[in-house]
Amino acid sequence: MQGFHRKKQAQNNTISSQISALESRISTDGHELIDEFKFIDNGYSGSNLTRPALEKLRDKVSGGEIDKIYVHSPDRLSRKYVYQMIS
Repeated sequence: MQGFHRKKQAQNNTISSQISALESRISTDGHELIDEFKFIDNGYSGSNLTRPALEKLRDKVSGGEIDKIYVHSPDRLSRKYVYQMIS
C-alpha cells in the first residue's frame, strides 16, 4: 500500500503543478479564471470520455459560455487524438 500512496501523492503533485502553470499562463494573458470554469476530473483516466468535468466543459462550450480553453497538454482531454477531435 505504501507504494500506491506515494504514486498517488506524486500524481497529485503533478496535477497541482499543471494547474498552477495554467493559472499562471491565463493571468499572463490578461484573463481571470474563476472556479466555475475550472474543469478538473481527479481520479479519471484520459482514456475515459465520460467524466463529469469534461461533460460540463462540453456543455458550456456548446452553450456559448466559453470561447477560449487552456489545456496543459492534449492528453488531458483524451488519450487518443481522434477522441480529442470529437470531444
